[in-house]
Amino acid sequence: MFHSDEPKRKKTYDRKTAKLKAADFCAYQERSQQQVRDKLYDYGLHHDEVEEVLTELIMEGFINEERFARAFIGGKFRMKKWGKKKILQGLHPHKISDYCIRKGMEEIDADEYWQVLLGHAEKKYEQLKGNSTYIIKGKLTQHLYTKGFELDLIREAVQQIVKD
Repeated sequence: MFHSDEPKRKKTYDRKTAKLKAADFCAYQERSQQQVRDKLYDYGLHHDEVEEVLTELIMEGFINEERFARAFIGGKFRMKKWGKKKILQGLHPHKISDYCIRKGMEEIDADEYWQVLLGHAEKKYEQLKGNSTYIIKGKLTQHLYTKGFELDLIREAVQQIVKD
């Protein structure tokens, strides 16, 4: 097999082809404006062309930030069981507006959120070994924190599960 030291050159597209490819990219799954903007730059378009194509895709309904935020947040919560802090961290690179983030967070039911947190806590508690309640509580808190849950809720859950 022949290997070249030259980096593989990206194929560039004219504006019309780039728009069609971007529309296909959006039709496959919800995308943020930032994801599509990056893709259009990858296709070799320049700033003005990128912004024009983005505007057209938004007007044609291919891109909708609120719809993206709802899909992203709902998916990360329901499928990956992430906490709100981790979800917000995952949204950061997409540069979503606060308004759309608030709308997306409506996808998370408070009772369901609490049950997911408790589920994580119970599962991890069964796996933890330690001769000190203090150490077990610390490890459990750390685990739930990495899952993206808020500290006040974590404390409540740990208190409920770990009996002194």
